[in-house]
Amino acid sequence: MNILTSSEMRAVDRTAIDDLGIPGSVLMENAGRRVADEILWRFPRISDESVVVIAGKGNNGGDGLVVARRLADDGARPLVLLLARKAEIKGDAALPLAVADKLGLEIVEIEGEAAWRKQRTRLWHASVIVDAIFGTGLSQPAQGLFAEAIDDINKARGFKVAVDVPSGLSSDTFLVVGPAVRANLTVALAAPKICHVFPPAEELSGELVIAEIGIPAVLFDDARLKLRLVEKADISRHFKKRARTAHKGTYGHVFILAGSWGKTGSAVMAGKAALRSGAGLVTVGTPMSCLPIVAKAMMELMTEGLAETAERTLAAEALPRLGELLPGKEAWLIGPGISTHPSTAKLVRSVLAGFPGPVVIDADGLNIVAEDLSILASAGKPAVLTPHPGEFARLTGLTIAEVQADRIELARRFAQDHGVYLVLKGYRTLVASPAGDVFANLTGNPGMATGGSGDVLSGMIASFIAQEKDVLGATLAAVYLHGLSGDLAARKLGERALIAGDLIRFLPAAAREME
Repeated sequence: MNILTSSEMRAVDRTAIDDLGIPGSVLMENAGRRVADEILWRFPRISDESVVVIAGKGNNGGDGLVVARRLADDGARPLVLLLARKAEIKGDAALPLAVADKLGLEIVEIEGEAAWRKQRTRLWHASVIVDAIFGTGLSQPAQGLFAEAIDDINKARGFKVAVDVPSGLSSDTFLVVGPAVRANLTVALAAPKICHVFPPAEELSGELVIAEIGIPAVLFDDARLKLRLVEKADISRHFKKRARTAHKGTYGHVFILAGSWGKTGSAVMAGKAALRSGAGLVTVGTPMSCLPIVAKAMMELMTEGLAETAERTLAAEALPRLGELLPGKEAWLIGPGISTHPSTAKLVRSVLAGFPGPVVIDADGLNIVAEDLSILASAGKPAVLTPHPGEFARLTGLTIAEVQADRIELARRFAQDHGVYLVLKGYRTLVASPAGDVFANLTGNPGMATGGSGDVLSGMIASFIAQEKDVLGATLAAVYLHGLSGDLAARKLGERALIAGDLIRFLPAAAREME
């Protein structure tokens, strides 16, 4: 499912109306009906509720007028507070206004703050409040009458339903640009918008429902739409049943270069996650002194002790042995727990330049790459980078605050500029492709903000790539499953107690759910 900007939504609307001949009034009627249906589902005895609709003069207000009429059909006595004069209502919104007028619905025209203050006491007694002031096109903070109305809506105790977008939010950013309605329910029309999906704006949407309003699905199947949600349907093919004739070689051999003294847990978790995600074979290459710890942690893992420094990190002298081990591996992972020791860094740069991908680069591997991004140009493709915001800040030379304020576009540009797949971890993890597509993942929870969670994810991504040979699809599947496993773990254990090992423990249940 695509996540649209205001201009993209307008373009889809225009195509539906102008090219396909679907009347705008029909789309408005469908939109209002869908919002009313959601309200009636939650308030089946609507005649017992006090309903107030706050409507603007644009199409969003027209949607609100349809909502009022539909609720009146089911016995409600809605009050419409119209933040304009009736004579100002033009275009498609004029029809539902005329119909509502003829049916005798109570519509109060409000032209300024003084008029609003005379009516707002009626808002305090409302049990259902429908916000239909602004739609997707808001580009600057609400002011004057609109800001005051939004503030009073938020103060009211009634259940607040936003039509398409909580008024005051911009569809084009996840930042809260000014005063905005804090909705209990938002009914997004036709497709989700950026403000519905990403924090902090998405926190104002409350429960989000995507309502189909009669725009043909083919209009959203457009290569120019570059931001999408990761949905089960998109990745279900990565969870098909295994063939009876399969053997361990069928599902790929993953090589993981990880660990140093004191950080063997990173190597172990990445290896365990790769196996639990379905790879046929997993070998962990780690400093020689770390090998007994890693080998003892899981008997199914194969291990390889490599040359190490005096500090017991991977040494540059391990390169010849890696030259024997890496060829023939379907995917490899480099970085968890390896440190940034100068000799280790030299090894990482040599390995990335000397061996073809697909490769997943995580943790200290990213910190080494950040010192010289030209490594990515020489690295064998394809490469998947999995930074958290701090690591991405180092990769881009920005602050964490700057990364978080523009994470979608920064992820997109980095992936395009460097020809890599980028997994920007965090709440609503993003996956960006070299083609400029960005995918937002909705699984996962705050309990996963714990040490080792990223090691588990990187092992899973390498595992899925080895099995599927489809880097983008495998990465999306791994990210989704990682979050789903965290959700199952949190459901059982709670978020506070969740640790990275629980993600691996709940992987089988998450995989069964996907299958």
